[in-house]
Amino acid sequence: MNESNGVIRDARKLGVPKMLILGLQHMFAMFGATILVPILVNSYFVDACGEGPTRGLTVAVTLFCAGFGTLLFHFCTKFKVPAFLGSSFAFLSGFSTVAHLDTGMYATMSANEKAAYACGGVVVAGLLYLVLALIIRLVGVKRVMRFLPPVVTGPVIICIGLSLAGSAINNASTNWFLALVALAVIIVFNIWGKGMFKIIPILMGVMISYVVALLMSMAGMTNPDGSAILNFSAIATSGWVGVPPLQICKFDVTAILVMAPIAIATMMEHVGDMSAISATVGENFIAEPGLHRTLMGDGLATALAGFLGGPANTTYGENTGVLELSRVHDPRVIRIAAVFAIIVSFIPKVSAIISTMPSAIIGGVSFMLYGMISAIGVRNVVENKVDLTKSRNLIIAGVIFVCGLGFSNGITFTVGGTPITLTALAIAAIAGILLNMILPGNDYEFGVNVSGDENRGIHA
Repeated sequence: MNESNGVIRDARKLGVPKMLILGLQHMFAMFGATILVPILVNSYFVDACGEGPTRGLTVAVTLFCAGFGTLLFHFCTKFKVPAFLGSSFAFLSGFSTVAHLDTGMYATMSANEKAAYACGGVVVAGLLYLVLALIIRLVGVKRVMRFLPPVVTGPVIICIGLSLAGSAINNASTNWFLALVALAVIIVFNIWGKGMFKIIPILMGVMISYVVALLMSMAGMTNPDGSAILNFSAIATSGWVGVPPLQICKFDVTAILVMAPIAIATMMEHVGDMSAISATVGENFIAEPGLHRTLMGDGLATALAGFLGGPANTTYGENTGVLELSRVHDPRVIRIAAVFAIIVSFIPKVSAIISTMPSAIIGGVSFMLYGMISAIGVRNVVENKVDLTKSRNLIIAGVIFVCGLGFSNGITFTVGGTPITLTALAIAAIAGILLNMILPGNDYEFGVNVSGDENRGIHA
């Protein structure tokens, strides 16, 4: 059936104009969070090198990769899964780490080149999705997930958010008033927003705080350090039409070891997102087209984005919220949104306007985003009923926390004359997986906690 209980599964019956509007709604739902990733990433490289990268990650390339990656995902999933792929925040800690590497060849490397090597690590992370997809196709999802229980994945995700907390404070401190305005607006729309406004609190936070910044700038006000709140010089020199500045990535073992382990957390995020979309739409996408196909689509989109010099992609919960709100579950509408994102990527003026975003606003938004990343990890632990009264689980979680937050500079060692750095997140993930395999008394069993397993996309 195309329609039941008010749900529309074939949007063509609504007509082209309404389909285009629905597509725009999905694009705006992902827009705020997706474009924030390259802005945040470039702020890390500015801190590391004293000046912004000549190219770094750009909004244009990010939007292009998000749109094209979404279309690639739909192709891999037989055009059945209504998911949009936007920029992943989980890799921010990796970009931050690469930006601050100052040993070996990274000691004299430009910010732009460091960004290229970080993107090479994103490519490898995306390829890890394909490895897991193949394994799941061959042995089944349950046998694979037993090595990545919530007692491991939950604390790792928590560490990702907490490790970025310092960045949020640094950006917000440039102008605390603007940062607090952004944070307050996000909270208000998230809690009291109605209709579409409730699902785009981040975008509203960015837009309203930007208007406040504009008014402050027009009134002659400056940041506490005397710098201008807004700088529009780049907008005047930008054209209306232009090709996204794609940049082929570069590969290095150290950067790969920084970025690739993050895929452990994002693959778990993907599994949960697929389950959430399945529950929203009322179809089991884990079974058909299959988790191996959705992982393959997400992995290929991430690898392609990294190869072209963009951030990693991930399935977006914001768009799942749009599905629930609009009651239109047709994947065609998502693909329209993807095309819109690609079109916007060819308008440099838009990218230039976005690049004027004050770092204080970024800091205010980051307060919410980074905290939410850690909160997702906590939810992963709670919903799967991880028993932390047991010494085994407590040891695993404790070691992960100490490794993830304590090894601020990572561990550097030399193999074959090549210096290799294991970041704190990589150390934490490896330690957690190994301890879970070695320590006796594993109390996590698939199928016992049905709701918890379904949250991870595993059905008995």
